[in-house]
Amino acid sequence: MLGAVMFIEVTTKKQIHTVARLAKEIWTEHYVPIIGKEQTEYMLNEFQSIDAITRQIQKDHCLYFLVDPEDRPIGYLAVQPREEDLLLSKIYLERASRGHGFGHKTIHFVEELARELEKPAITLTVNRYNSNSLASYSRWGFRIVDQIRTDIGGGFSMDDYVMQKKTA
Repeated sequence: MLGAVMFIEVTTKKQIHTVARLAKEIWTEHYVPIIGKEQTEYMLNEFQSIDAITRQIQKDHCLYFLVDPEDRPIGYLAVQPREEDLLLSKIYLERASRGHGFGHKTIHFVEELARELEKPAITLTVNRYNSNSLASYSRWGFRIVDQIRTDIGGGFSMDDYVMQKKTA
């Protein structure tokens, strides 16, 4: 049985370094087969470097949390409150921690956070070719509401589904 999982808000430099380390490990393992090494490295540098995470927290009002079941972070998530919803911009778990209920507990935490912030929905984007994540989000009650292609610079783009789950 899955025990308690702590969601620790990222506020210190040490925690930001932990997120960046987890991002490099998880993204390299997960995204290289989907989008290739070059785009994965570009995205890590642009979106999950220490500077990028710090900027997102300080300037973009993103809230990062470490997923920590036993005094050892196994993943992280980031949300951004928007006027109409709560954007779940990142949710990542180490490979060894997937399939053990941590994802479900993390989604439940995000749902509770959305209700506390009085947001009627949680919205996320997911790569259209990321079949495992698509299946998980669908199982957790998210539905595809749109399809987008976003130019992220460096000659790269993201082909995503927009998924949403109502919280109210």
